Amino acid sequence: MAHDAREEITDSLIVGTYKLGSLLSKGIPGFLSGTVGSLIGLPTSIGMRDKRKMVERHMRRVRPQASSTEIRRLTQQVFDSYARYYLESFRLPALSSEQVAASRTVEGYHENMLPALERGKGVILALPHLGGWEWAGRWAADLGNKMTVVVEPIEPPELFEWFADLRRKFGMTVIPLGPEAGPAVLKALRNNEVLCLLSDRDITGGGVEVEFFGEKTSLPAGPATLALRTGAALLPTAAYFTDRGVGHHGVIGAPMNCERQGKLRADVQRITQDLAYELEKLIQRAPEQWHLLHPNWPSDPGYGHGHGHEHLHQDHQESASEE
Repeated sequence: MAHDAREEITDSLIVGTYKLGSLLSKGIPGFLSGTVGSLIGLPTSIGMRDKRKMVERHMRRVRPQASSTEIRRLTQQVFDSYARYYLESFRLPALSSEQVAASRTVEGYHENMLPALERGKGVILALPHLGGWEWAGRWAADLGNKMTVVVEPIEPPELFEWFADLRRKFGMTVIPLGPEAGPAVLKALRNNEVLCLLSDRDITGGGVEVEFFGEKTSLPAGPATLALRTGAALLPTAAYFTDRGVGHHGVIGAPMNCERQGKLRADVQRITQDLAYELEKLIQRAPEQWHLLHPNWPSDPGYGHGHGHEHLHQDHQESASEE
């Protein structure tokens, strides 16, 4: 009973801290978000020593020729950028559509995303954990696009629901990663919606083996599997912070080749590997904005801890057995 009470108090404190941060961030002028992010990022990186070491490993993969000084600088900038991500995400619900649009430039929306939507089979935006991806979703939703995002459930459940509600205020439909995720995303794509999938980390451990930044690991099978099953366009995408105040720049890549060429399993592996290369290019444009604080390769300390079953990948496995 005492243990349960302590957990309940801890959960309440966690949720309360995020809510307080959200409230305070609304009082910070947008043009100061980068500066405030840096002020928060420094003590955060010092206090999260293990996370800092992990980020340094990732920065060495992206910039293998960089000096130790450059790696340390990039690592600190990752924490600064991550703090800015939270500050600006918390401010989003209070901003008008005009304010969001005025702070954003985009390449590839008219050239790649709109033609893909005109096909009527849905669009999959495959993103890395980089920059201000929440802003990208809000901006696209403001233009009248139906946006759906699959997210990992987090503890405590009250915190997950608070974040989900935050995204709903942006105009997004939120689907928790779990047994119901597969049917829900298939329905979204069949309704010609835009599905956002963070695709640079195999959270649940059921992904496809690929080479990513020169080293073998696994990435989620979901983007490739869904594209093959539904005919939806798969577009590598990133949302970068810019240096001008609350500036953002979105990049929506050209549709990937998701034509069937053989057995489903082989096609999923091929497309996922191609996606890995595309994600590398997007990350290399601004590695200091890559908010990957967790183990992502088998050689990383702690890799595989907490991995469960990849429910989107389950569709791939079941379908592959039919080929």
